[in-house]
Amino acid sequence: MTTDVTRLIQSHRSIRKFTAEPIPEEVLQDVLTCAQWAPSSHNVQAYSVIVVKSAETKRQLAALCGNQKWVETCPVFLVFCADFYRLKLACEMHGRELAADEVENLLVAAVDTALAAENVLLAARSHGLGGVMIGGIRNQPDEVTRLLQLPPLTFPVMGMCLGFPDQDVAQKPRLPQRAVVHAERYQTEHLHDALREYEDITAAYYAQRTGGKRTDGWTAQLAEYLSSPRRQHLAAFLRQQGFPMK
Repeated sequence: MTTDVTRLIQSHRSIRKFTAEPIPEEVLQDVLTCAQWAPSSHNVQAYSVIVVKSAETKRQLAALCGNQKWVETCPVFLVFCADFYRLKLACEMHGRELAADEVENLLVAAVDTALAAENVLLAARSHGLGGVMIGGIRNQPDEVTRLLQLPPLTFPVMGMCLGFPDQDVAQKPRLPQRAVVHAERYQTEHLHDALREYEDITAAYYAQRTGGKRTDGWTAQLAEYLSSPRRQHLAAFLRQQGFPMK
């Protein structure tokens, strides 16, 4: 049994090519309002969203995100930031000091921000828009912080390109559900079989997508991707932004 909402969710595709049609302001405002109705731990709402339409700012952000051209060419680029600066001000209003060194606060901010971003993407798609999440916003966080004038106790978590789709791409297969959903306890017994099945499925997907230029599947790709450190600069950046990393 499905609904309009579940069919929308299950039809997810990352869109990186957009028409020149601008996003109507009332649509963008509706989408951003949906961000604010995402669940939030203890209602701290530890995120902010920077809406970027300036061609020059998008050009600079595209370079900072690893030369991802769709950041520059999308009509609207959103930067989702974890934000405890606003919460610091709230604490100061009552003579209290923000415990910025709590790992829990970092987790809350990251989760709150991700939930808000997912709400935006789903709302945008319901309006006929398409988009793609951009983790490359964390490649050079110092430069992004300066460009967007982010205050202390904030950091960019993800970007998002939004616009009307100008491409029809195939869905990327997801893991077999038995590898993700466990009844009553974490069940390891069938994971290897599920991973081998998924390797075959994704290898076929990439072979078709690339015309045979790429034939490795998900497990092979992730083994390579996860076997070396990534974005090691983030700990120093977070300390610089006021989050003491123990």
